[in-house]
Amino acid sequence: MSGTMAAVAYDRTGPAEEVLRLVDLPVPEPGPGEVLVRLAASGVNPADCNRRGGRGYDHDGRVIIPHSDGAGTIAALGPGVAGRAMGDRVWLYNGQRGRDHGTAAQYIALDADLVAPLPDGVPFDTGACLGIPAMTAHRCLFADGPVAGQWVLVTGGAGAVGNYAVQLAAWAGARVIATASTPDKAADATAAGAQEVINYREADVAGSVLDLTGGAGVDRIVEVDFGGNLAASRRAIAVNGTIAAYASRGERTPRVDFYALMRRNVTLRAVLLNNCPLAARRQAQADINRWLAEAGGRHRIAAAFPLAEAWRAHAAVERGDKRGTVIVRCDGQQERG
Repeated sequence: MSGTMAAVAYDRTGPAEEVLRLVDLPVPEPGPGEVLVRLAASGVNPADCNRRGGRGYDHDGRVIIPHSDGAGTIAALGPGVAGRAMGDRVWLYNGQRGRDHGTAAQYIALDADLVAPLPDGVPFDTGACLGIPAMTAHRCLFADGPVAGQWVLVTGGAGAVGNYAVQLAAWAGARVIATASTPDKAADATAAGAQEVINYREADVAGSVLDLTGGAGVDRIVEVDFGGNLAASRRAIAVNGTIAAYASRGERTPRVDFYALMRRNVTLRAVLLNNCPLAARRQAQADINRWLAEAGGRHRIAAAFPLAEAWRAHAAVERGDKRGTVIVRCDGQQERG
């Protein structure tokens, strides 16, 4: 497909309103094993803002189209792609992981393995919320086997990853405890399926978990702040339990009491989606679609902005008070299902 497309890009790092600009770029051509997706919506994750802001990521002046999550329709197929068709509705993840061109554009060409069918009736805005948050939640929950009948603690149960973890755990038959910092966030976690929510600013989290589990502790912890919560996690985890962490902002280099965890035979799992096994990512896509079909899910859109105002989407994420996913609408395909 020839022609140009609108995209938001940056060639230097800095504040969103200073470095993000609307540009015209060539529509990418899908290579072998790739599909071209006409994007309706793009999801903005904190990592996208950190990359654009130069926080923890190197940048050498290349032109970067940000964002990794999105949803839309297949517009072209690259050589060797099977099982896909023009016009298929899809959601995708990892669009800008290890590559320059992400989803803040009208089109993206990427590996067909990163693209999953978007069920009929699921809006594109919802599809753009899934991606990295839901896939990360799935990996944290299921990397060590089924959770049916188990106790699962999700820290930050109102966050983007945490809320999907609560929903997926409840759907899979787990007994879910979540933590939250405010009544509104507690309500979000409860609506997602948490049976108990602990206000971590007011209560002893580990003590509350032990009370709720009859002293046994939880089988799984989906952890938003490994270092910051390590002391509580060590007390709350059950024998043969797993702590699966996808961030450690409270303490980036925590000291771990190895023998305390060893005596409980605890598994520590550090989770980064983009290089976890392909088979696990394919399973996550399939399970998320089955969950969508069976349960529908609860998808919170915190705010939505047009492509030309993507800088406002970044600002909304960086304020730190959003509840749900901030999205950018890419080209007017505002289907509601």
